[in-house]
Amino acid sequence: MTILIDPKKFQDPKLTAKGEKRAQVFFKTLDTLWFNTGSQCNIECANCYIASSPTADHFIYLTPEDMAPYLDEIDEMGHGKIEIAFTGGEPYLNPNIIRLSEMALERGHTLLVLTNAMKPMMRPRLQAGLLDLHARFPNKMTLRVSLDHFTPEGHDQERGNGSFDIAVTGMNWLTEHGFTTNIAGRAMFSENDAQARLGYGELIARHGWKIAENNLAELLLFPEMDEEIDVPEITVACWSILDVHPDTMMCSTSRMVVRRKGESRPVVLACTLLWDDPQFQTGETLKEALGPVALNHPHCSKFCVLGGASCSA
Repeated sequence: MTILIDPKKFQDPKLTAKGEKRAQVFFKTLDTLWFNTGSQCNIECANCYIASSPTADHFIYLTPEDMAPYLDEIDEMGHGKIEIAFTGGEPYLNPNIIRLSEMALERGHTLLVLTNAMKPMMRPRLQAGLLDLHARFPNKMTLRVSLDHFTPEGHDQERGNGSFDIAVTGMNWLTEHGFTTNIAGRAMFSENDAQARLGYGELIARHGWKIAENNLAELLLFPEMDEEIDVPEITVACWSILDVHPDTMMCSTSRMVVRRKGESRPVVLACTLLWDDPQFQTGETLKEALGPVALNHPHCSKFCVLGGASCSA
């Protein structure tokens, strides 16, 4: 039986339902700037946190003109060379994706791309563009491939029949051509972390992928984010109780740029996960977007504080 979350929770950005002071995370430094390249995806997953699908257009395709001012701001603010990360939807559906990638790499940043490694990535034009970038910017680009489980049955349960085999074909192509790859999996499909890593390790060895299954940055196993499952609110006291430091939360070191349908320009969000909650829109520019973030959402609790997860590399 599903336990619905207490409706009194996660209402006040300053206080919890019990009247305790809510935890917040102060910005520390910019390690990762995410760009949502568009919400459209070639598939529709059973539990997509950002509601992507073949028809989703709440985030429109990002353009080079959208991205350039933020790269300029990174330079102006003295953040140095950081990680630029692309998410979606499926980034390789964006017709500008090779140029967007090139822009980040030309500035000397590293690039992380979240992809399902399916047919959009395998189009000849995209393959040619990726190979060109790989040759010109060696060891600067990482592709994180979504493999929800190490079996076709588990993965296809989330992404549709045949999805696993298509993604494996994409992973094989990336490995054959020397790309750096990671895997993003889902914790829900396994009894525990060790069992999951063993299963992924067998899959990795079978295909000869250059991924260490016990490396937490190369094989990421993300907790589920069900907003109807009850989770505790995080108070200021929780930092010491849980022995967790707020500087380890991804909103202390990252932001995400999105371009919403019908809006004249991109905006900056505090988090990659909280895309549809207005309280986490932090400004139009990076300079405006670096204020403290109140942990006023179930995802803050389950994914970041209690789950210890981060979308960044």
